[in-house]
Amino acid sequence: MKSPQYKYCMQFITFLLIISCSIPATQAGPSEAYQQTIALAAQGHDDKATVAFAALAEALPPQNNWHERMFAAQQLINMRIARQSSFPPQDRSNPYLSLASAYASNHPQRQEATTWPIAILATIFPGAGHAWQDRWHDARTAAIMVWPILLLTLWALKKRMGPVTVFFTLITLWLWSGTVFSAISLAERGNLETYLIWWQSTWQASGLPGRPW
Repeated sequence: MKSPQYKYCMQFITFLLIISCSIPATQAGPSEAYQQTIALAAQGHDDKATVAFAALAEALPPQNNWHERMFAAQQLINMRIARQSSFPPQDRSNPYLSLASAYASNHPQRQEATTWPIAILATIFPGAGHAWQDRWHDARTAAIMVWPILLLTLWALKKRMGPVTVFFTLITLWLWSGTVFSAISLAERGNLETYLIWWQSTWQASGLPGRPW
């Protein structure tokens, strides 16, 4: 069920389109609205952009070229929100989505790196999770951060230094967990960057005007 905010936004945009279509330059209204919505998506407001595109597409007749552009842009940005690489089935052919789908079929998204081996390696051996990703500089940094304090903790434990051992143990756990988090975060960021590069190429292949990034 559509929210009242969505219905109000759609009615407002419909009113603006009706007013703009009464101007002799009939394409100026939809074109300007499209560019403004693209700018909204480029600023990171994907949810607002998809609502606006849906309202704009519904306000235009299906045979209008801008209707197809609005609908295709909405579908592609929805894919970016959900990080999908497969196109949902369409009720009818849309030339822009057809081009994007053809590109995606010929250029499938590169398989994302799984994070659980990275997490296990980073937990067992500080720096190993970064090395698994060929991030050798980060691996050296993680090892330098953890190994000296780990050896110091073991030395304090052997000497039975009591509170000092507890202190070194807490510092070791804090640094070690930080390197594990870093390794996992880098893997997830790499996966996101890989997807966005693929998605941007798919958008360009669709032939839609503008760049929502």
